[in-house]
Amino acid sequence: MLTRPWLWSVRPLCEQDLNPDPFAQFERWFRRARRSLSLEFPEAMCLSTVRPDGFPDGRLVLLKGFDHNGFVFYTNTLSSKGRSLAEQPKAALTMYWEPLQRQVRIRGTVQTVTADEADAYFASRHRSSCIGAWASLQSEPLRERAELEKRVLEFKQRFKGQPVPRPPHWSGYRLKPDEIEFWQLRASRLHDRFVYTKNEQEKWQIQRLYP
Repeated sequence: MLTRPWLWSVRPLCEQDLNPDPFAQFERWFRRARRSLSLEFPEAMCLSTVRPDGFPDGRLVLLKGFDHNGFVFYTNTLSSKGRSLAEQPKAALTMYWEPLQRQVRIRGTVQTVTADEADAYFASRHRSSCIGAWASLQSEPLRERAELEKRVLEFKQRFKGQPVPRPPHWSGYRLKPDEIEFWQLRASRLHDRFVYTKNEQEKWQIQRLYP
């Protein structure tokens, strides 16, 4: 059995190093992750939802924007995750940047973005991705790939010579956080963990957690 020698240590993460604003703290870490040459997709994050049958579900999505209103991603609203969010609009996001030995966990409530926001982002996508959004019946059974490729050709012909409009079943979601945790690896698995939560006055407070 292979184990990693948890003997190395990055600079300790102390509370005085953290920005009182969790969004500013996230921006600092995310900016650093995007500068890393070892991370091909620093915006990748695991979206965890609860299915209507009560089972948890997780999959990778891409962070497409964030501000003090929340963290945004886009998808097919009729997919399994879209149906889960319609039934239970609470979710969690996890981002792990292994080369930086850092992780961020975010929990909160999810709402769809405005139609204008979804239209603007969809228009910025590569044309082939826009066609794919129409062609794919995401999460539905597919007998063979040829069936999908046939649908792609059909929609290419349908929208030939014109901009591809956003499908009515394709939109974005914004997760408004109630809790944001920053984790940094330390030797012997004695990691540094700090969680931001809101107090009764709706102000963010920081607390260190046991690793």
